[in-house]
Amino acid sequence: MKGLGMSLELILLVWSVALAVLQILVAFVAATLEFGLPDIAGNREPPAMSWAGRAQRASQNMLESLVLFAVLVIATELTNRNNASTELGAEVFFAARTIYSVIALIGLPWLRTAVWCISIAALVLIFVQLL
Repeated sequence: MKGLGMSLELILLVWSVALAVLQILVAFVAATLEFGLPDIAGNREPPAMSWAGRAQRASQNMLESLVLFAVLVIATELTNRNNASTELGAEVFFAARTIYSVIALIGLPWLRTAVWCISIAALVLIFVQLL
């Protein structure tokens, strides 16, 4: 699957950024609903403990994972090591991170951890192609 002259891995990297932005917006809306805009707009927002807290933690986790995914995708592009395995790794990473974001909001810790492990395995799959 190609679009705009980009590899599938780059396309999924761009969509992963979109997912990260969506998670940031969901976390902001959740915190605003829980505390109100004046508290959120202040110098320090209170710690969210409900689904707002889960949304914030999921958003932060996505940003951490996104950095690793971006480095791996860019490395495969620069070294021209894109192949079926890097495509599969990118697809699994994006799907797992999308599922993770929903599961984290719902609050299913064991399932959330299992899906997180799948996303890490996808990163490892891409990494191995660079060795």
